Amino acid sequence: MQLILKSFDQLTTGELFSIYYIRTAVFVVEQECAYQEVDEVDLTCDHLMLKDDEDKLLAYARLIDEPNGFRIGRIVVSPAFRRHGYGRRIFQEAIIAGKMRYPGAKVVNIQAQAYLKTFYESFGFMIKSDSYLEDGIPHYDMNLMLTSAI
Repeated sequence: MQLILKSFDQLTTGELFSIYYIRTAVFVVEQECAYQEVDEVDLTCDHLMLKDDEDKLLAYARLIDEPNGFRIGRIVVSPAFRRHGYGRRIFQEAIIAGKMRYPGAKVVNIQAQAYLKTFYESFGFMIKSDSYLEDGIPHYDMNLMLTSAI
């Protein structure tokens, strides 16, 4: 298994296809949200991939530079590889990678689907908003102050 962090320009066409494939399969098809999944943020963010030994994408997250910290988004595990702890692993590694990639970051922000609130709280994230709908799915804004990070 390997973790790989790349900018958009460093991604191979195969990696880009795999990223868009699992994001669309989960966020558009599985969750039944008709929205523009591929966006301009992909061009400027960092892409964290967890791959198996055969170079197959297991899980993914993107890291976005923000004032005072960074945002982790589009956290996804390939449907074929769920229930193996890859969600926890990619998220934990995203925090670590973000701290290294954005030195001096003080906070990590996420937009969390409400049903995953407890999962994110297990990493120390705190709710910072009331519940709101994003593409018809309840979400919370959550953050982690890095002084209390893993």
